[in-house]
Amino acid sequence: MNLYYLKSFENYLKLECQLSENTIEAYLRDLKKLNEFLIITSYPETIKDIKEKDILDFLNYLNENFSIASASQARIISSIKQFYSFLIFENEIDQNPAELIESPKQSRKLPDVLSFEEIENILNNIDLSNEAGVRNRAILETLYSSGLRVSELINLKISAVDFNLSLVKVIGKGNKERLVPIGNDALKFISMYKNNYRNHHELNSQNADILFLNLRGKPISRIAIFQIIQDLCEKTGIKKSVSPHTFRHSFATHLLENGADLRSIQEMLGHASITTTEIYTHVESVLLKQTLELFHPAFTKSLES
Repeated sequence: MNLYYLKSFENYLKLECQLSENTIEAYLRDLKKLNEFLIITSYPETIKDIKEKDILDFLNYLNENFSIASASQARIISSIKQFYSFLIFENEIDQNPAELIESPKQSRKLPDVLSFEEIENILNNIDLSNEAGVRNRAILETLYSSGLRVSELINLKISAVDFNLSLVKVIGKGNKERLVPIGNDALKFISMYKNNYRNHHELNSQNADILFLNLRGKPISRIAIFQIIQDLCEKTGIKKSVSPHTFRHSFATHLLENGADLRSIQEMLGHASITTTEIYTHVESVLLKQTLELFHPAFTKSLES
């Protein structure tokens, strides 16, 4: 396999498909794994000679040696299919050898969700006597009140926050822009952080408009936010598996519980398809079942007998 095409493929994913950087990086890694396999096993050297069987052998090799999860296998198949679609687009080949390869069926795991009380406990355990604390409170208030992805949060710009209309302009997956409401508490702590702490940092032009910074005046990382949340959950005594994405899940679930429609939630989350948002109906179903079991006489009677 000639890796000469990878740079062109990368540009194709950015410009034509408008995929996120994380997705593009994953696709390129997958193709490099395929290339390594072809070299090790002396399979066809040119892309045009690769057949469906060669790709299936590669997938079997991964399963036997690395026990990859079905989600990872699905992504790898998607990477390969996309790559060969690109080659057809470039008139390098006539047929996609991965076209008929099916992705494994994936069970849709219900996301962990924090209750409103648990979120309140986490927020109330933040020490507001220093820069880190005020910034962390602003970060978590923003995650919960707007349902942002962590990648959207770390790239959020000051100029994207409309304090008068209580909206933030978010650049999501595929470089798509959306407007999302933001809560009053989030705006309050953003103002406190911006006016009392952030303005004391000497910033270069690249970071001047980035809202959330580390204590060295550089954009805060997703790993740092993950660690902040882990430390607060430990301090609060919450045993659930909590990440920045948990606040996004909680945002959507609490909206659904309080009567918001799926279409509105889809718009706020920036989901391209309503089917992605529909996972929250499963969360709601679990909660409804729990409510029935606790309060409906048909359930409570069977428990007592």
